[in-house]
Amino acid sequence: MARIAYKFIPSLILVLLLGCKNSGEEKSDTELTDDLTITISKAQFEAGGMKLGTLETKPFPTIIEATGTIDVPPQSKAVISALMGGYIKETPLLIGDRVKKGQMLLKLESPEFITLQQNYLEAKQQLAFLKADFDRQKQLVAENITSQKNFLKAESDYKGKLALCNGLRQKLVLLNIPIEQVEAGNIRSDANIYAPISGSVTKIHISKGVYVSPADKIMEIVDNDHIHLELQVFEKDIMSLNIGQKIAFSIPEASSETYEAEVYLIGTHIEENRTVMVHAHLKDEENHNFLTGMFVQAQIETSETQKPALPTRALAEKDYSVFALKLISEDEDNYVFEQLRVESEFSYGGYSAVEVEESKDQEATFLVEGAFPLFNSEF
Repeated sequence: MARIAYKFIPSLILVLLLGCKNSGEEKSDTELTDDLTITISKAQFEAGGMKLGTLETKPFPTIIEATGTIDVPPQSKAVISALMGGYIKETPLLIGDRVKKGQMLLKLESPEFITLQQNYLEAKQQLAFLKADFDRQKQLVAENITSQKNFLKAESDYKGKLALCNGLRQKLVLLNIPIEQVEAGNIRSDANIYAPISGSVTKIHISKGVYVSPADKIMEIVDNDHIHLELQVFEKDIMSLNIGQKIAFSIPEASSETYEAEVYLIGTHIEENRTVMVHAHLKDEENHNFLTGMFVQAQIETSETQKPALPTRALAEKDYSVFALKLISEDEDNYVFEQLRVESEFSYGGYSAVEVEESKDQEATFLVEGAFPLFNSEF
């Protein structure tokens, strides 16, 4: 009886284990087999929004990576300074204010402005007397009534005073002090400074009552209507650049959107960091909110090649190899896919270049949409 019991117990354990295994199995629409094939029911295919496709010929550009900033041309920047020292009498603007060319920016006040106007009026009055004397001496010397010496002295005094008067007049013009009012006897102690360009006030370095000299910066104005890119390209890549090449750039700190530009100028000087400056113009200058100084990441397209490709989402990587799901059979209920190893080195615009080992696979059908969950379940 003991021997019978010993033979019965192992048999019972085996039956129980098999029963547990069978009861734990669950039916699934997706079946993974040992030969690296995946079976998908057509119901699952439809529910998962999956799609089939073949290799497509797509353009893949050769890309040069570059970084840089958004900038404006020199003529779109203005640093406001005073032509003569003075005290800030009025400054109505704030940083960010828009100004138009010719708009008053601030008022300066100084006793030197009064002295300048007085000197101009005195010189102008003396000029009238010296002009009359010069004309008289010129007539007399023509009639041999006076000496050449007297004529030359009158001519020298007149022309010297004329130069002085004209110089003082130009100073008043530069200070935007109306000449007509000065000649009418209306002497003022202040002078206006006007905007040389239209744009936005980006910096203000002064406040009311502060004394500024001609060397001081008062404020800065930038016109962002004509912005461009200033890119730094490494020396090793510069020989591949040509004017007119396409550029795709983004501003990683502000947006994930990609914008377009093109190479406009290529620098001829290598900087200390072994880069060359590349000047690029935007394709759409109007519809933007860019500010000068923004950091940009750019990709310059230097050449283009045509290669067979699949959507990047149709590929998966495992152990440094790239796989795609190739359709090998189909019946009324299921699709059967094979995990096919492919070569892929380029990706651009949502597609990856694909090279297959066997020529027959070039005409094969692949799962191009919805492959990601299947790869995850297997890998």
